[in-house]
Amino acid sequence: QAVLSLHQHSDYLLHPATAKWYDRRDSVFIEFCVADSKDVKVNFDKTKCGFSCLGGTDNVKHENEIDLFDAIDENESKHKRTDRSVLCYLRKAQPGKAWPRLTKEKAKLSWLSVDFNNWKDWEDDSDEEMGNFDQFSDMMNNMGGEDDLPDLDGADDDESADSDDEKMPDLE
Repeated sequence: QAVLSLHQHSDYLLHPATAKWYDRRDSVFIEFCVADSKDVKVNFDKTKCGFSCLGGTDNVKHENEIDLFDAIDENESKHKRTDRSVLCYLRKAQPGKAWPRLTKEKAKLSWLSVDFNNWKDWEDDSDEEMGNFDQFSDMMNNMGGEDDLPDLDGADDDESADSDDEKMPDLE
């Protein structure tokens, strides 16, 4: 009798989805590796991330509950489903603070691993690299800056273009 009820219960045991995660300066990414997921639900809470879905042809119910290492901004966090996986973007409540692990507890979760392909020790970036990155982001910002556009097509350019036009006959 007891064995039977245990067996029945095992049908309802939740199978956590396999997941990979990586840390960035202002965010943390978690990828739940479930192909052909349906009924995807992702809940972001200040210090928790919940995930559930039906996966694959067997409609296996996956459910993951993560007590996060640190607080996130649940309103700025989002997820994106593809046929291969569900990628969650968690916005850190404290950008610039590294997460040595995803979970609050140090215990290793069998279904969770680090995504080494995307992992980057951004804390160890040298100042030089940081400088380059800042220059790069400044450059990107300035490219779209409307204030800079008049300078490019401004009066100086027109004058130089005119003087070039005047010189053209001399060359012939």
